[in-house]
Amino acid sequence: MPEETFVIVGASLAGAKAAETLREEGFGGRVLLVGDEIERPYERPPLSKGFLLGKEPRDKAHVHEADWYDKHDVELRLGVEVTAVDRAARQVHLATRERVGYDRLLLATGASPRRLEVPGSKLQGIHYLRSLGDSAKLREALAPGGRRVVVAGAGWIGLETAAAARSYGNDVTLIEPEPAPLHAVLGPEVGGVFADLHRDHGVDLRFDQGVAGFWGAGQVSAVVTSGGAEIPADVVVVGIGVRPNTRLAEDAGLEVSDGILVDASLRTSDPDVFAAGDVAAAYHPLLGRRIRVEHWANALNGGPAAARAMLGREVSYDRLPYFFSDQYDLGMEMSGAAAPGSTTRSSTGATWRPASSWRSGCRAGAWSRA
Repeated sequence: MPEETFVIVGASLAGAKAAETLREEGFGGRVLLVGDEIERPYERPPLSKGFLLGKEPRDKAHVHEADWYDKHDVELRLGVEVTAVDRAARQVHLATRERVGYDRLLLATGASPRRLEVPGSKLQGIHYLRSLGDSAKLREALAPGGRRVVVAGAGWIGLETAAAARSYGNDVTLIEPEPAPLHAVLGPEVGGVFADLHRDHGVDLRFDQGVAGFWGAGQVSAVVTSGGAEIPADVVVVGIGVRPNTRLAEDAGLEVSDGILVDASLRTSDPDVFAAGDVAAAYHPLLGRRIRVEHWANALNGGPAAARAMLGREVSYDRLPYFFSDQYDLGMEMSGAAAPGSTTRSSTGATWRPASSWRSGCRAGAWSRA
């Protein structure tokens, strides 16, 4: 029989772990891992944590050593965009004008930051954090200290970058249209804990306000809030969420709705095409509904699950979502998926335990919520 070809689009954590699993499970065919970044696959938590803080080297973020791909006969194509998926011909089209046939295809295309489309949004000094390169540029902007930093968005990225900016000795203002950090995710009580944490570390919190625009002559110099305030800024970080990268799937005629729709085995509406990681809106057999999870653990575990399904194994991807955050000396871990309308409690109603030993840094403990 001719050698089978499995193509993985997205040289991400999910994509790299899928390639690793294919080899571990004994797949002897061709494995092609394609990514549009020039960086070999890496994990994203260090981007707003250890690497951004200057506590971890760049290489520590990488999923595998540089020679792992050659040693395991995985073709790693970096800096190459996949422009189309031709399901009828069972081919992917590359920006290099190559066409590569596949027997099974995995889409691990991740997500991209939501952009602020307001006056002045193209000024220099406005940062978004998604790639290792983004983190390196932001660290360079923050590391001298003494800068005026404005963070737009009090979600996980906003809070962690605000903590990093303060650790470098910068003045930090955080703007959030909700009444508390993480209000939509964890509610006002737990959000209040993080608000107090950042206030205690000198962050100026501006709630119930959005960003109306930016001032500056080439370089950003101020942020204008929806309330009309002008906040001086040398550096701006925008962390207002992400959008799943579904264009390839949509153009190929796959079912898409806030992510690529997949079943419990991470199979799309095409039985030979799978999706994993941030981009996959997967049916969760324990929760009885579709969820799309943007956190590290989903990429870590979803890539291998998809690989096994591609090999014809029986797969039911039923891991509960897991997330952790490190801010200053506080570490939080959350496991589970909150149902609509559920509530959370602050530390008086939480379970405290030591944070996982495999994570670096100093932390006071961790919340665990089922």
